Amino acid sequence: MIFSKDYVGYLTRQTLKHLVAAKMIHTDKPAIVEEKVTAGMIDELSLEDRINDEVRVILEAFQDDMRKTGASYPEMFKKVKMELARKYKAVL
Repeated sequence: MIFSKDYVGYLTRQTLKHLVAAKMIHTDKPAIVEEKVTAGMIDELSLEDRINDEVRVILEAFQDDMRKTGASYPEMFKKVKMELARKYKAVL
C-alpha cells in the first residue's frame, strides 16, 4: 500500500467530516463509523499488494518453465498481474 495507515486514518476523518457537514450521513457513534471506514479503505487500498503477492506465488510455481523458455520475469509479472486484476475486477 502506498499510503501509511496514519494517512488513511486522516483521509477517513476528513471524508467523514465532509459527509456529516453535507448532511449526507448521520451517526451517533462517529468513532465506530470511522473505525469501520478506515478498515474498509485499508482493505481496498491494499488490494494491489495482495495481487502482487499472488502473482509472485504463481510465477514461483512456473519459474523452471520460464527459465527454459527464456520468458522475462517482469513481462510475465505484468501479464499475470493484469489477468488477476481483471479476475478481481480491480482498477490498478
